[in-house]
Amino acid sequence: MAINNYTAVVEFVLQAFSENPWLQGAFSALFFLLYLMAFAGNCLILMAICLNTPLHTPMYFFLTNLAIVDLICTSTVLPKLLENLVDKGTTISYEGCMMQLFFLTWILGAELLLLTIMAYDRYVAICQPLHYHTLMSRHLCALLGGSVWVIGAINSSVHTGLMTQLNFCGPNQIQHFLCEIPTLLLLACSPTYLNNIMVVIADGFFGVVNFLLTMASYAFIIASILRIHSTEGKHRAFSTCSSHLLVVCMYYSAVIYTYILPAFGSSVKNGKVVAILYTTVSPTLNPLIYTLRNKDVKMALSRVFPTYGK
Repeated sequence: MAINNYTAVVEFVLQAFSENPWLQGAFSALFFLLYLMAFAGNCLILMAICLNTPLHTPMYFFLTNLAIVDLICTSTVLPKLLENLVDKGTTISYEGCMMQLFFLTWILGAELLLLTIMAYDRYVAICQPLHYHTLMSRHLCALLGGSVWVIGAINSSVHTGLMTQLNFCGPNQIQHFLCEIPTLLLLACSPTYLNNIMVVIADGFFGVVNFLLTMASYAFIIASILRIHSTEGKHRAFSTCSSHLLVVCMYYSAVIYTYILPAFGSSVKNGKVVAILYTTVSPTLNPLIYTLRNKDVKMALSRVFPTYGK
């Protein structure tokens, strides 16, 4: 039996944004600002909803889960990115890479499930308003919310467990600024057939199935809105779901580019900007999108912070 003389990789080299010192400093300031905005914005959403009883409804329950997802997402990616930018270093340990992979995959799956559930919540609210409190009971909301985290964790555990079974014997340079499944599989020395199969299955469930369910919900919502005779009624109904639809379109665009297209042979070398969209920009914009277009949240924030909006 042949013995493979593997030299185990103990750290990976992440790709820098730029070799230009000035640009490195500019990126550091930009990402630090985005991190502060994402952290502060999502914390404000959590405070406003938790401290105001009128917002203890299914829609805002799922919005708190989205805020928690965004907080974990930015805290998984940006601290290490900022460390590398400031220290002029671009390395991450093997253990740190696997940990980042686990949390990033967990949060990615959880957010896709959560966006689907939020679309269903809006469908029930607009298409079946008389049965809303029955169909979206507290028990069901708790079950759906818990399922989001459990299913995401199981999916992430499978992918991370399979990744730890691979041999990385060099090169160890990741063509990205973070540890993701597509880029890590390119560095593996051992067969990745099972990993690729699980990626396709996950893409099919989290990406395709959830996307179709979300679009189906909005197809029924739009059809229901078009049947409303008054212009004011149409505007009020659309305003309750337009924010979520904007978030869905932005998030799915980035995820499809990063995870779905590489499975069909698309290059992953140009995915850094797209990764920034769903790991940094989206968590930063979500609180702004939901608060700027939501009177209830703005009123709740004004109660928590009397100077808000003045």
